[in-house]
Amino acid sequence: MRGLKKQRRIQIIVLAVVALALSTALIGYAMRDGINFFRSPSEVVAEPPGPTEVFRIGGLVEEGSVLRGQGTAVSFRVTDGGASVPVRFDGILPDLFEEGQGMVGQGRYVDGTFEAIEILARHDETYMPKEVVDALKEQGVYQEPEESSAGY
Repeated sequence: MRGLKKQRRIQIIVLAVVALALSTALIGYAMRDGINFFRSPSEVVAEPPGPTEVFRIGGLVEEGSVLRGQGTAVSFRVTDGGASVPVRFDGILPDLFEEGQGMVGQGRYVDGTFEAIEILARHDETYMPKEVVDALKEQGVYQEPEESSAGY
């Protein structure tokens, strides 16, 4: 009788481990498209990702690099002070998008150009995404924002 209880307990533990592994695999499979890694322009230039990999790139929009094409097409360069990457985007840019300001884009790196499917810009005069700040600090070009005197 004791051997039967012990065997049953082992079967339940093995079944629970298999169920846990299967559920973890299913969750990972379901989230595969929702996980996007952040890279700075220097990282992209040093180790270019494959053309099918979707990732986020961030930095400062390089001064004098914004070129508007026909319709909603726009191209520009994003830099972290160490390297710059050409970006192509076909869509409506955020209102706060401008040269010399922080941005984050999501898309693919194809033939030496980042083809963005989404562009995000800073949302006020002091905000910049943490990943962009870290990348700019690493390159030694980050400047702390000045305190606003508006007093809001």
